[in-house]
Order: sequence, then C-alpha cells, then structure tokens
Amino acid sequence: MTAPTIAFFTRLLDDASPAERYALATEQIRHAERHGVGRAWVAQHHFRAAEGGLPSPLVYLANVAAQTSRIRLGTGVVTLPLEDAVRVAEDAVVADLLSGGRIDLGLGSGGTPSSFVPFGEDVREKAPTYDRKLRLLLDALAGRDIGADNTLYPDAGTLGDRIWQATFSAPGGHRAGIHGHGLLLSRTQPRSTDALHAPLSALQDPIIDAYLEALPDGVAPRVTASRTVFVADDRADALRFAEVGLRRAAEGFRRQGQTIPGDTLDELIVALDTHLGTPEEVAESLAADATLDRATEVAFQVHSVDAPHEHVLRSIELFAEQVAPALGYTLTDTIKEKA
Repeated sequence: MTAPTIAFFTRLLDDASPAERYALATEQIRHAERHGVGRAWVAQHHFRAAEGGLPSPLVYLANVAAQTSRIRLGTGVVTLPLEDAVRVAEDAVVADLLSGGRIDLGLGSGGTPSSFVPFGEDVREKAPTYDRKLRLLLDALAGRDIGADNTLYPDAGTLGDRIWQATFSAPGGHRAGIHGHGLLLSRTQPRSTDALHAPLSALQDPIIDAYLEALPDGVAPRVTASRTVFVADDRADALRFAEVGLRRAAEGFRRQGQTIPGDTLDELIVALDTHLGTPEEVAESLAADATLDRATEVAFQVHSVDAPHEHVLRSIELFAEQVAPALGYTLTDTIKEKA
C-alpha cells in the first residue's frame, strides 16, 4: 500500500466573530497549502457557534478556492438529510467549476438531533431520509433524469467520482463501499460501556473491513482517517491548551449522554483519542494508531484542543515539516512565497 497523503481539517472553531472565523480558517488552509498539505476538509454545523459556525460549506469553499491554487477542498461533511439533494448537487458543481475541479463532496447523516427541527425533518427518520436523498444526489451528478425530463446543468463532470461518506458503523462502511465512494472516519467516536478503554482502531477497523469487502472490483479504496493532532515546539504549551479544550469537549460529550472515562488530563487525552506534544511525541503517538496503517489519507485537526490561531499555524508547519516525513506520509510540492 502506498503511503497516505495528509489533509488539514477545520470545524472553524476559532474564538472570534463569524467573519473573523472564516478569515482565520482561510489563512490556515492557505498555510497548509504552502506547506504541502494535499487537501482541506471543512465541517458543516447549523445554529451553534460552539459546534462550528459554518452552515454553508460549499459557499465558503468557493471563496477559499479563489484564494488558493492547488489544495483540494472537501466538505467533511454536508448533512444530507437537512438539505435539498438537487441543490447540493448544483452548488457542488458550481463550486467545483470555480475551483478548477478541486472539490470533494463528503456526506453524512447528521449528529445533532435538535438541528433537524428547523428543517422540518424527523431525526428518527434520518437513515431512510439520507438513503433517499443520496439516490437523488447520485442521479443528478450522473446526469440522469431527476424528474420531468430535467437533468443537471452545468453537468457534474467527474465530481461523481469524488464523493465520500462519513460513518461510525460497519453498515455505513458497507454503504460507502458498494457505491465506490471514499470513506471518512472520525477523530474519535463513542464507546459502549463495556469497551470504554478500547483503542479507536477497535471501533474503526471493522468499518474499514466492511468498506473494503463491499468495494467493487477495480475501484481503489479511499479511506480518510481524521485525528485530533496538536503539535507544539514545547509539550508544556500543548498541555496548557489541551487542559482547557479537552475538558470542555469531555463535558460536551457527557451532556450528549456519552461516557468519557477519567478526569485527569492524561486520562482525557487517551479517552478523546488525542495526539499532542512535540513533533517526536506526536509521530510516536500516531505510529501506534493501527487504523492509520490502512488509511489512504490522514486528516489532522486541532479540535478538541482548540488552540489559538497562531499556534494552529505553527502546528500545521510542524506536522508537515517534521511529523509527516517521520511517518513517511506523502506531501505535495510546497508553494514558495513570492518575494
């Protein structure tokens, strides 16, 4: 298997106004491009600033595309049950054209029950709603009739070959596989009460197994594993930010009904699947994550450490310049600044 590429993932959680959040995230993506990061993923979240204030990821990525030249730009994810599937197809196609074919369309079924209400959707029906809207989206991108002899314009080109599905489950991995889509794996995910200390690989390897088994012959696997990674010049700096961010994240997960074991910082680092410290420490920690051996792309994000902007920029630099080479990850050519 070839070495995985690297991606930068942001949920746009900088402690700032919405406009400044978007500007800071754009600077981070441009910084990632300059340092050879091959793709940037952004998450869609509705209504709650604390969860990530980006309800319109394709609008945002069209703007980022105008300020970048090579880095691929992906939605991680569009919450499909809350969207009009034809509009998602149209917006994605336009963004893809404006970006020069750099858009990757990641999809998910959604994880915040209260967000379904304003859209008139029932969270209890999100699985069949997702399946129904996925079929319509795929028909649109394939140029098929989507009703009354209507087909998509502009046509989707090769965008239909750049769809990804996010999931926490083996059945979700199977669904992504049968379509030949990419598979998006989360930075952390809930454990059952009898497996609270299980490594993340124990939860995610069965998803990859189901995905690979369902993948059609001749279709190359695409597996992106997202991970919480914060790299600092000094471990004390990393721990200082993690003390605040991980405790806040743990409380958030607990309010959602998850059991997060432990209360010391070291325990929370493990429970929330966090890789932090100096480049050497982060490389050692990531090397012990068995799922990453099966990924075609490793997407690093600072959440839930949520360090200030300048430290995010430094973390991007250290990951690209020291951690990725130490692990044999593949970078694109770096972009030199103009004098």
